[in-house]
Amino acid sequence: MDWRTWRKHERERIIAERLAVPSAYSRQWSAAISILLQQGFPSLRQKKIGLYWPFRGEYDPRPAVLDFMTTGAVLALPEVIGKNEPLCFREWWPDAPMRMGAYDIPVPHETRCVEPDALIVPMVGFDQKGYRLGYGSGYFDRTLAAFSICPLTIGVAFELQRLENVHPQLHDIAMQYVITEAGIFQAGRKQLERIPANQCAKDNTTG
Repeated sequence: MDWRTWRKHERERIIAERLAVPSAYSRQWSAAISILLQQGFPSLRQKKIGLYWPFRGEYDPRPAVLDFMTTGAVLALPEVIGKNEPLCFREWWPDAPMRMGAYDIPVPHETRCVEPDALIVPMVGFDQKGYRLGYGSGYFDRTLAAFSICPLTIGVAFELQRLENVHPQLHDIAMQYVITEAGIFQAGRKQLERIPANQCAKDNTTG
């Protein structure tokens, strides 16, 4: 099997399905993810959070994390600085100066660089072990590999993006948690395991 061709096909199929979701469903699913993110990860209220600008029908994390910002969180958006380089996360707030970056996705304009404690990561697809199918550029995997201390990683997606196996490559790094409209799922065992939001919050509480 040519897994590169398979991943390309699955990427195109899932993006098309995601873009075709009726807006009412997308809003409903996104609201559920936002609630789970806030209930399951209250520790983010005091952290430096790397998030993303939504693209091609992705879940929009901005409303949920703006609530964290009101209690002291620092927010940052990724910037592509080189084809084979890790992403640079630049501080972002609602009125931050912006410019168009790679793939015509807005990025903060010359705000300070931040090393996140936690990453909310977009996924084209994800599998039963928490590995993600991305857009094929490898930016997030290179970024995670470059951290001296790996941040908390939370992949977010809709259930329609779930796959049995994304057939990860050697350099791929699994998410620690995955959130969909169906719940919070923890990786690290044989397969993703659904956990209650209050248990997730307890597990991620720092003293």
